[in-house]
Amino acid sequence: MGRGDGTGRLVSADGADDTGTGILHVDMDAFYAAVEVLDDPSLKGKPIIIGAPESRSVVSSASYEARRFGVRSAMPVGQALRLCPTAIVVPPHFDRYLALSAEVMRIFSEVTPLVEPLSIDEAFLDVRGARRLWGSPGEIARTLRARVLEQTGLTCSIGVAATKHVAKMASTISKPDGLLIVAEADTAAFLAPRSVRALWGVGPKSAEALERRGIRTIADVLDTPRSTLERALGAAMGERIWHLSRGIDPREVDTTRIEKSIGHEETFDEDIGDGGILRTEFRRLADRVGARLRANGWEARTIAIKVRFSDFSTVGRSQTLAEPSAVGQRIGEAAIELFAGLERLLPVRLIGVRAEKLQPSGDGALALWDDDEEWRRVEGALDDATARFGRGAVTRATLIGGSRGGSAPPSHPRPERPVTGG
Repeated sequence: MGRGDGTGRLVSADGADDTGTGILHVDMDAFYAAVEVLDDPSLKGKPIIIGAPESRSVVSSASYEARRFGVRSAMPVGQALRLCPTAIVVPPHFDRYLALSAEVMRIFSEVTPLVEPLSIDEAFLDVRGARRLWGSPGEIARTLRARVLEQTGLTCSIGVAATKHVAKMASTISKPDGLLIVAEADTAAFLAPRSVRALWGVGPKSAEALERRGIRTIADVLDTPRSTLERALGAAMGERIWHLSRGIDPREVDTTRIEKSIGHEETFDEDIGDGGILRTEFRRLADRVGARLRANGWEARTIAIKVRFSDFSTVGRSQTLAEPSAVGQRIGEAAIELFAGLERLLPVRLIGVRAEKLQPSGDGALALWDDDEEWRRVEGALDDATARFGRGAVTRATLIGGSRGGSAPPSHPRPERPVTGG
């Protein structure tokens, strides 16, 4: 199986058998890094790290050239640069990534209405009903790859299979810029030699629990009694692995799937102990979360915060709102209230705000009084200004210059990182 850096890559030959298939998993190749190369062609072919240049920041993404040195997402930038000293650190441009993601998803929807986005850069497509118009699943996958490249300048990798699980495995193995088709009759042969770590849902701890019992490949899983799997992993996970190892995955492409949460995090250049500055930064992140909720037509029932202290200890708190909301003011108030309840003995390194338990806007019962009506109008006007003039053209006065407490916020906070659960 491919290791995420392009080694061990497998692709299908033209005309490969796609009998019994109909599910595509499309995954953009090193998406953030690829967008940066698209916007700055001088970066092409070079090891790129997406993140803030400070060593305390973490890697958001990396080009395949950097990955071959061992650079991985979520790794501290300082560690990444020690592994790959020649890497170029590029700050992230999340608004640009979101815009190109929307363009890619639009291309998918032109081929089939059955599209299930998994994240900003990947999706499942059910093309079983598109054969008459576009051809067989393999032909559709080739058409999609050509269209994405022609219309965005970006490459993608596609797995074609009879189930979602196998399609996702196939796309991973074909990266970068590849296409791998697994005919339904070839599913068992395709799965057998793969590592148990390739099974969807098997993380490092589950993999270690299996490997301690000598279960290292999917073929080993097939030879293991179901009861042994359930003892090693628990009943639910053991049952799932038993089915997936046999190519059994009844899940359909879900076009109604919604994001589980929307959030933003920020890591500071220097640890901050000033409560006024931290409250201001919580407001900033809450406004960003509210804007993303409104842009996607969601409201949140629960608001959560994340705080990482200077010793790397991390705590989280959450609060259920009286009414679902996409209003940044309401989200900020909840976040600050949660923050006020924390015991803070150390300066703060990172903060995050997340909206959870999302539902379509307007789904809740209509309240007799709308306490957020005025803020809703204000933030609607901010959304309009952002659409016309770009983010940052209009903002809260409290987010400019010094805070109300008299202390200046960090002059160069690290780029905020959108965090989307799916």
